[in-house]
Amino acid sequence: MENQIHREITPLKDNDCFLVFDRKRKAFSFPVHFHPEFEINFITNAQGGKRIVGDHIGIINEKELVMVGPNLYHGWENYQNINNGVYHEITIQFPRELFDQSMLDRNIMKPIKELFVNANRGIRFSSDTIALVEPRIMRITEKRGYDSFLEFQSLLYDLAISRHQQLLTNISFLRNSDFHNSERIESIYAFIKANYQKKLKVEEAAAHVNMTVVSFSRLIKQRTGKSFVDFANEIRLGYATRLLIETNKSVGEICYSCGFNNISNFNRIFKKKQGYTPSEFRKNFTGTKNVY
Repeated sequence: MENQIHREITPLKDNDCFLVFDRKRKAFSFPVHFHPEFEINFITNAQGGKRIVGDHIGIINEKELVMVGPNLYHGWENYQNINNGVYHEITIQFPRELFDQSMLDRNIMKPIKELFVNANRGIRFSSDTIALVEPRIMRITEKRGYDSFLEFQSLLYDLAISRHQQLLTNISFLRNSDFHNSERIESIYAFIKANYQKKLKVEEAAAHVNMTVVSFSRLIKQRTGKSFVDFANEIRLGYATRLLIETNKSVGEICYSCGFNNISNFNRIFKKKQGYTPSEFRKNFTGTKNVY
């Protein structure tokens, strides 16, 4: 089961605060996955879809609002969808480090601190809460710069003090929630992020964490279900996807700036993951992504 769960490489960079992804789709297509960032997911018009968070499986109402913590498995799937139209999904992702512990320990931040703790089990918010915060979520997608960050902080507080929160995942499930993660894996992840634009050798990565190549390769396979090359390419693809959406750079420019050695290889790897070539992805993309 764990080898079938996809580790998403988000396009957030170290100096970003949060990401807002606003998109419209006719069907859910992204597999069950996890990532080290917090995520808030708001969905409308997908009644009858299936929600998977940790060991929880549930059916989506007409409007859905869920928050998940770092490295918690989650995904939404087509199931008994009764609406044949287009569903609308707004996803907000932000790193754990955005609010450091000294800030969260302040009295005024106590509700948000508790929200983050509960998010480790996944939180489903009530219809009353959705009605309250939906306008705020929409404003976040519309605002820019510091105004968007202020709106985002207010959203977190509204969610934190909301009533009738449903915790989704059993506590016992969380014991294995970091199966894919360890200090060494996080160190390898940071190494790849810092060097993804150039050719990466498995020997260099192994030396970075003081391991032999054999032990290093075994660790990567056990923890991510991928080879080192596939893991590194997945990180590169995260940056490539962001550049395709946010810039007018050519596919060739993006290919080489993200560390791929030739365009045909880049097209093949990209299509295998996304189902489209980079050019098709850019042409068919209908959502907006803002990073602050």
